[in-house]
Amino acid sequence: MAENLKGCSVCCKSSWNQLQDLCRLAKLSCPALGVSKKNLYDFEVEYLCDYKKIREQEYYLVKWRGYPDSENTWEPRQNLKCVRVLKQFHKDLERELVRRHRRSKPPRHLDPNLANYLVQKAKQRRALQRWEQELNAKRSHLGRITVENEVDLDGPPRSFVYINEYRVGEGITLNQVAVGCECQDCLLAPTGGCCPGASLHKFAYNDQGQVRLKAGQPIYECNSRCCCGYDCPNRVVQKGIRYDLCIFRTNDGRGWGVRTLEKIRKNSFVMEYVGEIITSEEAERRGQIYDRQGATYLFDLDYVEDVYTVDAAYYGNISHFVNHSCDPNLQVYNVFIDNLDERLPRIAFFATRTIWAGEELTFDYNMQVDPVDMESTRMDSNFGLAGLPGSPKKRVRIECKCGTTACRKYLF
Repeated sequence: MAENLKGCSVCCKSSWNQLQDLCRLAKLSCPALGVSKKNLYDFEVEYLCDYKKIREQEYYLVKWRGYPDSENTWEPRQNLKCVRVLKQFHKDLERELVRRHRRSKPPRHLDPNLANYLVQKAKQRRALQRWEQELNAKRSHLGRITVENEVDLDGPPRSFVYINEYRVGEGITLNQVAVGCECQDCLLAPTGGCCPGASLHKFAYNDQGQVRLKAGQPIYECNSRCCCGYDCPNRVVQKGIRYDLCIFRTNDGRGWGVRTLEKIRKNSFVMEYVGEIITSEEAERRGQIYDRQGATYLFDLDYVEDVYTVDAAYYGNISHFVNHSCDPNLQVYNVFIDNLDERLPRIAFFATRTIWAGEELTFDYNMQVDPVDMESTRMDSNFGLAGLPGSPKKRVRIECKCGTTACRKYLF
């Protein structure tokens, strides 16, 4: 919100809820904030800290929003109207009781360690909710992002900035395309083969927006200088993620992962691999650091030559959290839209099969393409240079945890 003074608007760092809390702490009514004498003493439960049962009456130790822990109070259940908070507290309690004691019925009193765990879980959930709000505030795509951790107490990554497109590193320039197509219908009546034809390549999509090119062939989409509009069937990747996705904590030691909340049809675009574009020399330097951390976020852009790398360790989108699988459901394609420099393709993931709601999304960090199956117009070129983007930098032997029957046991 903002404070108005003689026509000026000054940004206020406190949220609406925080200002309401300040009013209640000072016992002041404020019509502008919706705080009146009627609701001045209405307090909001931030989370529940403890539980006990006395003569069949349930009591909860309440942390009130806007108040310090010293103001926590024990309240009987009938005083609490926070149905969602109560439900989540008992869900966390039952899950932890089963994990510790293999029973779900709560005791009459919680031991201090269990109560402390529930507090940490509540704080973690609030932190993840704030992170989820931040991610959705920063995304420019249609698909929403949810965050879930029902496995441990890990919170949001400390060093990760969500971006929607490449962040260009020092000394690197993305040259904008100079011309576009003049098609009346890019799919049914392309002029000169549309944008793909201008680059001597094939049209990538069918009328449902599904890729019909074999892996290894580049995708050339219509660009900002084209005569066609937003609904052009040759504008797919540039429209961004359209599926609701969930960043979740895996229960098998693979850290964070991504699952889809919607059905994804075979050959449909799912997401781009986004990060900071750096030179291969800088990637080598950073790779030495990432090796010690066991990180695998460096992707070579070696469609024609190995000059640039995408680093998604710090700057990235939801693809930062997609795990490896030796039997993946995502395939990588090189995409060119407003920049036609073949050393700087965009990296897009398409579904290799129907992916059902609730399934984890994965791609092969060491994906290879069989040149025999490729129908590229660059058949006469060096396949070592004209293949898919390379896997993350290979330096150390990393054990694979994908658990599929096709598992190669090691990522690299």
